[in-house]
Amino acid sequence: MSELLNRRLALLGEHSHLSLLEKCLHGIERECLRVTGEGRLAQTPHPEFLGSALTNEQITTDYSESLLEFITPALTNPADTLDSLEKIHRFAYSKLGSEYIWSPSMPCPLPAEEDIPIAYYGTSNIGKLKYVYRQGLALRYGRTMQCIAGIHYNFSLPEDIWSVLKQTVDFDGTDRDFQSESYIGLIRNFRRYSWLLMYLFGASPALDASFLRGRSHQLEQFDADTLYLPYATSLRMSDLGYQSNAQADLTPCYNDLLTYTDSLRKAVATPYAPYVEIGTHKDGEWIQLNTNVLQIENEYYSTIRPKRVTYSGERPIQALVARGVQYVEVRCLDINPFLPVGIDLQQSRFIDAFILFCALQDSPQLADCECGNASGNFLTVVKEGRRPGLQLSRNTSTIDLKVWADELLDTIEPIAALLDKSQGIDEHARSLAAQRVKVADASLTPSAQVLAAMTEHKEGFTAFSLRQAQAHAEYFRSRPLSVEDQTDFETRARESLAEQSKLEQTEEPVDFDVFVGAYQASILAISN
Repeated sequence: MSELLNRRLALLGEHSHLSLLEKCLHGIERECLRVTGEGRLAQTPHPEFLGSALTNEQITTDYSESLLEFITPALTNPADTLDSLEKIHRFAYSKLGSEYIWSPSMPCPLPAEEDIPIAYYGTSNIGKLKYVYRQGLALRYGRTMQCIAGIHYNFSLPEDIWSVLKQTVDFDGTDRDFQSESYIGLIRNFRRYSWLLMYLFGASPALDASFLRGRSHQLEQFDADTLYLPYATSLRMSDLGYQSNAQADLTPCYNDLLTYTDSLRKAVATPYAPYVEIGTHKDGEWIQLNTNVLQIENEYYSTIRPKRVTYSGERPIQALVARGVQYVEVRCLDINPFLPVGIDLQQSRFIDAFILFCALQDSPQLADCECGNASGNFLTVVKEGRRPGLQLSRNTSTIDLKVWADELLDTIEPIAALLDKSQGIDEHARSLAAQRVKVADASLTPSAQVLAAMTEHKEGFTAFSLRQAQAHAEYFRSRPLSVEDQTDFETRARESLAEQSKLEQTEEPVDFDVFVGAYQASILAISN
């Protein structure tokens, strides 16, 4: 353990500071496909009973009209966050009729590309902009890839903690500057060590063969309709998932906030020849927002993002530049198909300890070789993380995955203990112990358990996934919400529909082309 980490743990362990660790905030976004009783993609519109996908803050859609997204509030107790997520699921199931929520991250058997419905957000300019953006994603990456689902875990440390941690280093700047720099340092460490999360929680070692649409691959045949890799942890996070030639050269620097935001700003403003060739219109209709490397900054695909809550009409980069980093969004987590909401409290407790480790540990700038090692280790673990004797790259040599994992868990252990002490519990320590067992025995990881379940039941990916979806549906439907909670969700749904309708009827009559132009100009206005 480093001297800096020791100092910080001692400082946070003091009675006057310990309560700060109770004030971390946790929010979860879960994406999930709606499917038919046969395990096919639902072709029905977003259910009106769930409210407006544009204005309902808890239930929306992601890429496709069939891809639900459930969003919890940010709460101090992750148990409450998960309870909120479960209530959203229970409400959704009260309105889904014969449809199911698909259980894993990798999609069900999909229809032809053109038959995957793009999410629709109504006739307001902002609604149309969201739709055109998704049309652009279809052009650039294909609709199939956009049907992959995941869990996004949002985490923030309390603002007051930064002035305490600032005492441990020589930093010339404001508390806000220190906060942003510390979050960027957290992200650098996350890049170094996030392979561990993929080993422990990756849950997508197999997929339906139709997902690849005839693309070449190196997967093995599990059965006639299922492809897999025997030691994979997360094919979702492999190069089979989100692929982009345009983004290949876009590696935002995590040296500081300014270089990060500047690299994204440039990508949103720099033309990319193949997209220029396609253009923004076809037959007089918009087909993408622009012909640049990125249409908007959120198109950049990353395993973790620095975030700041935006004001109305404000873009994410604008918020970061103006007010600094407020929280991080962890984006690499698979949905665990064995869990009704895809994640549980034990996993959440470990993620908290892991993120806090990334925040408190020394985080020097990433040297060239270290950048390559971080990316290479991550890709190695998602494709063959359970391979016996697997070696990862560390500095200029190699190290056994299990040896390094145990070293990291040893370092995280006092952080888990401190979190437990601050809350009067032992759940972080117990979660850490559960992860140690998975490091020792790879057959206990979710990815191994998926393959074991498929083998035991003599079923392919789709049959396994549908069986899990049906079990989860029964779980939720047998636990209806209280009358009060059900009424509250229904009221929110109705109010969101009314809010969208009001927006469409009362917004100033601005031509959509002008609206898009102003939206593009807002990012160009941010300068160094």
